[in-house]
Amino acid sequence: MDEKDFKPESLMMSYGYKPELSEGAIKCPIFQTSTFVFKSAEDGKAFFEVAYGLREKGPTEELGLIYSRLNNPDLEILEDRLTLWDGAESCAVFESGLAAITTSLLEFLKPGDLLLHSEPVYGGTNHFIDHVLTKFGIEHEHFSAHETCDAVITRLQKTGKDKKLAMVYIETPANPTNALIDIKAYSELANKYSTEEKKVLVAVDNTYMGPLWQHPLKHGADLVLYSATKFIGGHSDVIAGAVLGSQDLITRIKTLRTFLGNMAGPWTGWLLMRSLETLKVRMEAQANNAVKVAAFLIDHPKVEKVYFPGLLKEGEPQFDIFTMQCLSAGSMLSFDVTGGEEEAFNFLNNLKLIKLAVSLGSTESLAEHPATMTHIDVSPESRQLMAITDKLIRLSVGIENCDDLIWDIHQALEHV
Repeated sequence: MDEKDFKPESLMMSYGYKPELSEGAIKCPIFQTSTFVFKSAEDGKAFFEVAYGLREKGPTEELGLIYSRLNNPDLEILEDRLTLWDGAESCAVFESGLAAITTSLLEFLKPGDLLLHSEPVYGGTNHFIDHVLTKFGIEHEHFSAHETCDAVITRLQKTGKDKKLAMVYIETPANPTNALIDIKAYSELANKYSTEEKKVLVAVDNTYMGPLWQHPLKHGADLVLYSATKFIGGHSDVIAGAVLGSQDLITRIKTLRTFLGNMAGPWTGWLLMRSLETLKVRMEAQANNAVKVAAFLIDHPKVEKVYFPGLLKEGEPQFDIFTMQCLSAGSMLSFDVTGGEEEAFNFLNNLKLIKLAVSLGSTESLAEHPATMTHIDVSPESRQLMAITDKLIRLSVGIENCDDLIWDIHQALEHV
């Protein structure tokens, strides 16, 4: 019988792990150690040469274990497994999603470069771009989901900064409005400005869709980033981040990670491996619940608008993007209540099953108020342009019984 190419969900229990190297343990142990013993001085030399990029790893050579800031079995096996969903060559895991984002931006941007980024983006990313990168002489320009690529190019040319373009950074769907960005179109924009000496990279924050429902690398992106705290972790008990891409790009990121010291530890690696085993069943259940919750909200008299990709209709501007690059509508939705901050707070304060907390993608459903919480650092003027108003509520739909979720939303809306 021919060899079968198993699906990622089938490989999540075993890929990259050899039980015979760990006393036959069916699950990868937690390698809670700071350092590893070399068999010989020659091995130590060889391991360091590869780890510090002094030479390429040989075709049959396995990367040797040195020190848990450089590598650790839990981290390496996790990184191998994460590549399967996105079809990536390599992966680097960090102690937070923001660490993955900031390390990637610092590695590929230098003083004088221009970063082109979508809006809105996660509040922490927005702060880093606005207040940290600018300290290093890195400029940035933003664009919205409602602009065409041609319009963005024209605007860039008018600024005279288009030749400085070094990276296009996209968050799609956007947090918290679910605005969709055409990854392929902006990959073509990046290619337009790439030269033999400098390739303009495209990086996509894929946290909202997770590894299941969107695969940016297949649409021309160079890097895909995750807050692994969210769907990948999925249990609100670990903070982590990941970036995936080609071997060459991830090697550069891992080299900087070594010297910034923000790699994930063995406990983080072990917890995420545990979570990967149920990723598909969790995300499918969440997505199914979200469709029903969105259908309830769209008809409620105290809800003005629902932001959910699954409600897009043929002929609407973003429908084609959704059908082209998304495999599901996911489980993140936002909605405007009738009123403003007071009414939104009344809703949030009266939830009984759904928890009032930031973060997303976990088994429990969470609700929050972006304008005063996750996106409070965004200027009021920018929030208004992005539709992040006082009446907007963000909901991360979990795996609870959907009838119970809808009952809770209904009774909380009675207080609006």
